[in-house]
Amino acid sequence: MTSTIDPKTIGQPKRQRRHVRTLTGYQPDKDASGKEIWPRGDEKTWKEGIRGVDSDVPSITKSIVNHVQTSLARQAYNVDNVGAYQAVALSVRDDLIANWNETQLYTTNKTPKRAYYLSLEFLMGRTLDNALLNLGLKQKYNEGVEKLGFNLEDIVDCERDAALGNGGLGRLAACYLDSSATQELPVWGYGLRYKYGIFQQLIAPDGSQLEAPDPWLNNQNPWELPRLDVTIEVRFYGHAERLDKGKAIWSGGQEVLAVAYDVMIPGYHTKNTNNLRLWESKPKRGFDLDSFNAGDYDRAVASSTSAENITSVLYPNDNTYIGKELRLKQQYFWTAASLSDIMRRFKNTGKNISEFPDFVAIQLNDTHPTLAVPELMRLLVDEEDVPWDKAWKIVTNTFFFTNHTVLPEALEKWPVPLMQNLLPRHMQIIFDINLQFLQSVERKFPGDRDRLARMSIIQEGTPQYVRMANLACIGSRKVNGVAELHSELVRTTIMKDFVDYYGVSKFQNVTNGITPRRWLDQCNPLLSDLITETLKIKKEVWLRDLYKLEGLLKFADDPTFQKKWAAVKQSNKERLAHHVETQFGIKVNTSAMFDVQVKRLHEYKRQTLNILGVVHRYLTLKAMSPAERKKVNPRVVFFAGKAAPGYYIAKLTIKLIVNVARVINEDPDTKEYLSMFFLPDYSVSLAEILIPASEVSQHISTAGTEASGTSNMKFCLNGGLLLGTVDGANIEIAEEVGESNVFFFGHLTPAVEELRYKHTYHPVPVEEKCPPLAKVLNEISSGRFGDGSVYEPLLNTIRQVDYYLVTEDFDSYIRALEMVDTAYQDRNGWIKKSICTTAKMGKFSSDRAIMNYAEEYWNIEQIKVP
Repeated sequence: MTSTIDPKTIGQPKRQRRHVRTLTGYQPDKDASGKEIWPRGDEKTWKEGIRGVDSDVPSITKSIVNHVQTSLARQAYNVDNVGAYQAVALSVRDDLIANWNETQLYTTNKTPKRAYYLSLEFLMGRTLDNALLNLGLKQKYNEGVEKLGFNLEDIVDCERDAALGNGGLGRLAACYLDSSATQELPVWGYGLRYKYGIFQQLIAPDGSQLEAPDPWLNNQNPWELPRLDVTIEVRFYGHAERLDKGKAIWSGGQEVLAVAYDVMIPGYHTKNTNNLRLWESKPKRGFDLDSFNAGDYDRAVASSTSAENITSVLYPNDNTYIGKELRLKQQYFWTAASLSDIMRRFKNTGKNISEFPDFVAIQLNDTHPTLAVPELMRLLVDEEDVPWDKAWKIVTNTFFFTNHTVLPEALEKWPVPLMQNLLPRHMQIIFDINLQFLQSVERKFPGDRDRLARMSIIQEGTPQYVRMANLACIGSRKVNGVAELHSELVRTTIMKDFVDYYGVSKFQNVTNGITPRRWLDQCNPLLSDLITETLKIKKEVWLRDLYKLEGLLKFADDPTFQKKWAAVKQSNKERLAHHVETQFGIKVNTSAMFDVQVKRLHEYKRQTLNILGVVHRYLTLKAMSPAERKKVNPRVVFFAGKAAPGYYIAKLTIKLIVNVARVINEDPDTKEYLSMFFLPDYSVSLAEILIPASEVSQHISTAGTEASGTSNMKFCLNGGLLLGTVDGANIEIAEEVGESNVFFFGHLTPAVEELRYKHTYHPVPVEEKCPPLAKVLNEISSGRFGDGSVYEPLLNTIRQVDYYLVTEDFDSYIRALEMVDTAYQDRNGWIKKSICTTAKMGKFSSDRAIMNYAEEYWNIEQIKVP
């Protein structure tokens, strides 16, 4: 006899040991008297070996040197700044893990209701500086690092931004994780561990955006903890065979493994440390040696490549069928792994499955995680044998949905044939959910077939489409918008039929917020210190209660305080100017006004309006005499942001910005009064330099198109004034800081549809409607900023359709810019406006927002780790 093996298993990885403990804290057994039983070995020996947080300089330096020696295998003579960063980061991570372990143990013992935040993006930024501030150890580490011969600022600069997000959606998720930990709430985040992020943005010689991989994981990422024993099998394709009572068996197809990586999220001045769990895709079957030996090398690695592609890139280009399928794969892979993990954690509590909503709340951050709704139904009905109606009640009491857009083209839809092929069982479940829902709608609104068509999850046509926003709404307990105007538009436009059906109470508002720890204390330490000194309140107090900034109002007219405030802003401007000079070799006029617009590139955000305004300003300056120019307020304009790889018009806008900048920055007549920069590869770290330096920031979306915006909050918190349309959170910022401290322009939301109607059916040439804009467009077409024909597709979006109302708002925009110039020349008045703006930003802390979710949506309680 000999041992035998199934040939099909050759090359497959051995099954990982089953993960039996909860990973949210180990729960010890107890004896008859209730005393905890130590699980193994000598209890005293174990406890003597358990470390806490290093809180004194000698312990800190010892920990750093230990990591240099043992983790990096280096010595003092061959460690550079990058090595020092890795050692310091590993030392700080040890402190985070100590607090993380205590948090999970304590939380598990309490068995509270938990909330889980599902977001396809988490734009975390750099971690080292933030972790040190939240731990309250920055000064101690600064001293320790200096004793070892390094500078902490230089070490911090060695860290690469985690490439886990792109824009406001991901940064909002990151702020909410910070606030959840700071407010001591039992909240976990779930996302994907992208190998290359979205892309690294480069600018070609002709001004075009180029996309390169962002290999942020090439160097060790010290902030993640690989959980190689936490693996979940995720299936695609195959066949779903229906059984009775709504059940089915899903089999065959492709199976891949989701492998967990944990990132510790420390709260500010608290032991509470929450978790962000990221999933990486791996092949279930490993290397195909038979194919390799047969010379078919591509087939030997085909399954590995197919699986690993799932988490290679954030938002793969979906202009092709393959790209669409990969995006849908990403969304299901992530939601399936997360739901399986959440279900396992719940079952470890020993509670009945009917109690699932009493212990679990799941927030869907936009429509990307909507497949979690049919996936939870699949788990309950097919795997847990829960009857369909009972399962649906559990589902609809578990999920909460945040809508982030009212733009029809941005509401996610997936072709039914694509979903049927990739996720056959889920398509069955969606059809069943839809039928039962529409039957109930018919009972409430008999004979209203148009309403049925609008509310259906399935959009009829060839092919049919799955409307993810409808599915998320139907499957959730509550739906919220992210600013008062946006939430009202949700109720009165895209979700109006659902409001009629469910009632208005299901549709609420939670205005977005930002964490003041990163977006004031970390990015603007001079201003943070000045606030602390002036208010005479400990920093750890006002950073957790941002309304205390209102104490600055009584100093707004104080000449001494104004001088200090202005000095901080000037220092931040010089820091940004140094960055630009270092990166581009160009000197920046730091006595000029700094005007900033930084956002992902999109037509509705109207970077086009901004650049056309810059060209108008340039042409106006060129027409002036030298004496007239000397009376003009000098201005430096900064742009930054990425365009989606397949978004042609947005990429053309970047090209125009870059080429206009080249001309005006080299014009000897005007460069003293107007210059412009496009800063490539926008990131959290770049934002942390730009935002504190801004004196005015532009948030100029077409009214009714921006859900909220959060960069507007960041700029205002740092004393930059707001120039914008009456849209998104701009409205609520103006309500707080006072309309005299913002610069509004443009048409209001109720007028937008009527204006678009007139554009379509009663068009008026730009030359008649707005002669100054026509002149700007013609100058660009004529080749003043390079080959004008290149820009015709972009310019024609304004000349012909102008869906985003650039022609309608241009004159008003130019007047607003003139108002900004006038206000800026009154230096004391401007500084007062700046102080008052910062003082009234308390409402926009993400601490307020996350407590709103906790109390009014998730029904979870704060749990402070002693």
